[in-house]
Amino acid sequence: MDLLQDRVKPIYFKYLTAAFGSALISAIYGVVDMAMVGQYHGPEGSAAMAVVAPVWNIIYSLGLLMGIGGSVLLSTLRGESARNRARSNEYFTAAVLGTAILAAAAWLGLICFDRQLLRLFGAGEALMPLARRYVFPVKFAVPVFLFTQVLSAFLRNDGDPGRATRAVLFGGVFNVFGDYFFVFALDMGIQGAGLATVIGASLSLLVMLGHFRRAENTLRLARPSGLWAKLRKIAATGFSTFFIDVAMGILTVLFNRQILRYLCTEELSVYGILINISTFVQCSAYSIGQAAQPILSMNYGAGKGARIRQTLRYALETAFLFAALWTAACLAAPNLFVRVFMKPTASILAIAPAIIRRYAISFLLLPVNIFSTYCFQALMRPRTAFLISVARGAVVSGVLIYLLPALAGASAIWFAMPVTELLTALCGMAALARTAGRLPDGT
Repeated sequence: MDLLQDRVKPIYFKYLTAAFGSALISAIYGVVDMAMVGQYHGPEGSAAMAVVAPVWNIIYSLGLLMGIGGSVLLSTLRGESARNRARSNEYFTAAVLGTAILAAAAWLGLICFDRQLLRLFGAGEALMPLARRYVFPVKFAVPVFLFTQVLSAFLRNDGDPGRATRAVLFGGVFNVFGDYFFVFALDMGIQGAGLATVIGASLSLLVMLGHFRRAENTLRLARPSGLWAKLRKIAATGFSTFFIDVAMGILTVLFNRQILRYLCTEELSVYGILINISTFVQCSAYSIGQAAQPILSMNYGAGKGARIRQTLRYALETAFLFAALWTAACLAAPNLFVRVFMKPTASILAIAPAIIRRYAISFLLLPVNIFSTYCFQALMRPRTAFLISVARGAVVSGVLIYLLPALAGASAIWFAMPVTELLTALCGMAALARTAGRLPDGT
């Protein structure tokens, strides 16, 4: 499939199907863990998983930093000229080396400071034992999670999006059945959920490595000239996508602390459910960005503005469709999500609908905002992507999470994200319109 010549619509939807499958199964990793643990341990298990969520945000974001940053630069170079293949592989090699460095740092940090990290993320004495039991098997497989993110990005940009999807599907299916087996059949509880996730991710990585045996594989390890300069460029290009996941971890910590300050553990349990719903919505948005990115980057390098605008139109239409579906589901059946993710008490069922419906308003614009970040990265506008991701993920949202409950009462905290997404969308869509208007007219 030629990203520079073939019709844009079938290319985009082929990549979208593969990316959505991959993103959906990735979401299932955490969601199945939450559901199984919630059913086994009750609300305390769901609250413990909410505390652990930032660990995943950090791990996955580090993989995205190298994977998205490196693959965008690789595709842009190849779009400029087919003769750039050897040079583009220097960015692939630099991304692999950068991932190894980040994986080692994250690995050591989690092994040595797990208690301190979990306390920072909101674990009190009651939740700390459960949270540490889940994290224990994860400690020994941190590099696996980073490299699955990196290889998934490069496989999509090397014309093999289907393998990335099959790999994640294979690991995800194991995770579903493994969760049940380890949590319930072996009576391991929350630690069994962590073990199943580790094994599933390892299987996914093994499937992805099969790409390098394909005759069509063009990814090669090449001695990178100016390694540190390339790593800086990869980090600058991939930072915004990296920060989306880091921001989810930051927001989770802020929400955890504010909920426990103004509300109680039951509301924290409901927020644990919202984290998992948000994970599905974000993964829908990731799939749009990941489907569009190779097309946008390659055609940007080739100066084909008309094809870029077509891709943007299909991507935005898909983003609004996902937004409408997820928002409608949350508004119509909030307690359905509660029953999926935990064995609820009567008081949880009483408070959950209002909380979920208020927070779910943010899903109307979340997919568009995340896609805009991917778009600006793909079009080599890292500064714009940086401003949008940081404003949405930390500055505006952080201020509102702290101010709203203090100024308007505890329940106002659930409106922090809807207001954040609205303000971000207004700025992001204006910037996107300006960028699209400045594209070259080449077809």
